[in-house]
Amino acid sequence: MKFNLHQIDRFSNARAGTIFTDHGEIQTPIFMPVGTSATVKGVHLRELENDINPDIILANTYHLYLRPTTNIISAAGGVHKFMNWKKPILTDSGGYQVYSLSANRKIKEEGVKFKSHIDGSYHFFTPESAISIQRKIGADIIMAFDECTPYPCDYQYAKTSMNRTHRWLDRCFLQNNKETFFYDYSQTLFPIIQGSVYKDLRKQSAEYISNKNAFGNAIGGLSVGEPAEEMYEMTEVVTAVLPEDKPRYLMGVGTPINLLENISLGIDMFDCVMPSRNARNGMVFTANGTINIKNKKWESDFSLLDSDNYCFVDLSYSKSYVRHLFTINEMLGKQICTIHNLAFYMWLVRESRKHILAGDFVSWKTKMVKQLDQRL
Repeated sequence: MKFNLHQIDRFSNARAGTIFTDHGEIQTPIFMPVGTSATVKGVHLRELENDINPDIILANTYHLYLRPTTNIISAAGGVHKFMNWKKPILTDSGGYQVYSLSANRKIKEEGVKFKSHIDGSYHFFTPESAISIQRKIGADIIMAFDECTPYPCDYQYAKTSMNRTHRWLDRCFLQNNKETFFYDYSQTLFPIIQGSVYKDLRKQSAEYISNKNAFGNAIGGLSVGEPAEEMYEMTEVVTAVLPEDKPRYLMGVGTPINLLENISLGIDMFDCVMPSRNARNGMVFTANGTINIKNKKWESDFSLLDSDNYCFVDLSYSKSYVRHLFTINEMLGKQICTIHNLAFYMWLVRESRKHILAGDFVSWKTKMVKQLDQRL
């Protein structure tokens, strides 16, 4: 795996680069659609490949471990063959579930005991097992097992948690070095920076992670309820420490505005359920602001879903028709909005890249943020 940094914007820290993997190139900045259980919910492979066309998607270790199980995925020849996706895949380690399943888990130094949300059975994840499972799943980029702290979170807990994450990281690297490749392509481990919203902890964590000299580095524990300004502040603290020549991945972010602001701060990679989850609730993201398609104001609006035409659904259906699908609880409405939103997110990061390379990113971003902030 290799990363070429082509250009840094003169008036911000925005970057354009290319990550080279055995499953193809990833042009950065990039957004990764979330395919938690080896599927981007409600999206056919043909639509994902041809209409949304991301360079990389994300899947989740915890969910795949439970269903269909790592043995099934391994028997299929890895997650790429299992879902017939030919481009790169990144897997989250399951560390986020330490945060999201807080009522059903117990953290110890050794690892985390989970209660399955499916059948109530108990499972124990350690840094070592998280690496082994991910190597078996077969993603191109695998993530270290970490503890994602909640917000708000007191300083002492954030510090204790960060230090545990660092100790777990050491164990992840040891295990990763022991593992042999299951498949005929390389897999790369990204460590994760923690530290909640405390500048000194974030700086410490960024320094610790940078010293690992991994291929790329991730920033975790943000977009968990903190104000956007604090997210940007923490990103700025961390990117000032991280090596310039390695890709930077901000986990779980975010809104279209969050993406643009963090690209401006030097982030290269993003993932978030927002474009797909919010689509299923009738939220449509556009370059001119956000639409709640379920609102009555769209009942008699026969204009196209989005005349900017990010993908085929935009010119195939009217706002009135898509609203109608939601009022009758027809699943097609959710699919249409999901495909549109993901195609829009891909347009947004690719347009960002164009403007970084052209040298006018900041002026374009300033205009876009004003437009995106509108409720239509």
